[in-house]
Amino acid sequence: MAKTVFIVDDSLTMLMSVKNTLEKGGYAVETANDGLEAFTRLQGGFKPDLIITDIHMPNMNGIEFIKNARTLLRFTPILTLTTESQSVKSNEARKLGATGWLIKPLVDADMLAVVKQVLRAAP
Repeated sequence: MAKTVFIVDDSLTMLMSVKNTLEKGGYAVETANDGLEAFTRLQGGFKPDLIITDIHMPNMNGIEFIKNARTLLRFTPILTLTTESQSVKSNEARKLGATGWLIKPLVDADMLAVVKQVLRAAP
């Protein structure tokens, strides 16, 4: 059975791009438009194998989402989508439980390699 990746991003373009790449890589993909929607899904019992979240989103940003998600899913890997200039946010996300980050703009092959590596290391 395919591993499920949960993408959380308020940019429809980014959601579709990442979703298409992951589906081509053989992953099942679920999406949410912001941290609040994503957290509500997790509260409802959704347990993805990996979460990829943007940092800057309305309603609940990525940092708040990671903090809240960790109360429900202690060991699920969480990657943040970030730009090079957001290293402070990446470090903050890591302190709250993020596993790592993907740097925008994403290169499909690189993203798939990181996702594969993170899922292989997951408990």
